[in-house]
Amino acid sequence: MSKRSDKFLLEDIIESIDKIQKYTKNLSKDDFKEDDMRLDAVVRNFEIIGEAANRLSHEIQKEYQTVQWKRIIGFRNRIVHEYFGIDIEILWSIIENNLEDLKMKISEIIEGNQ
Repeated sequence: MSKRSDKFLLEDIIESIDKIQKYTKNLSKDDFKEDDMRLDAVVRNFEIIGEAANRLSHEIQKEYQTVQWKRIIGFRNRIVHEYFGIDIEILWSIIENNLEDLKMKISEIIEGNQ
């Protein structure tokens, strides 16, 4: 398996956040819960975010400790290993309260490492 550079992994995170935001734009939590295809797509993109975060170099993770890397990776692991136990309330809360902040932090990291 080829190793992706930190730059590409960070861009993968941004791309997945953009997709989640696109898939959930103007959607209520109740409508989200009822839309299996959209829910599956969002969960898949959270998996990608966590996997990309996990593959980032230790240098990036150490340098940018304002990003909660362990929580992101841990969330990905919960999704992958406990798929039937996904708490949609937590998922929706992250979408509503944390994604935009993460996107800004990741964008700053990309800009600072060009």
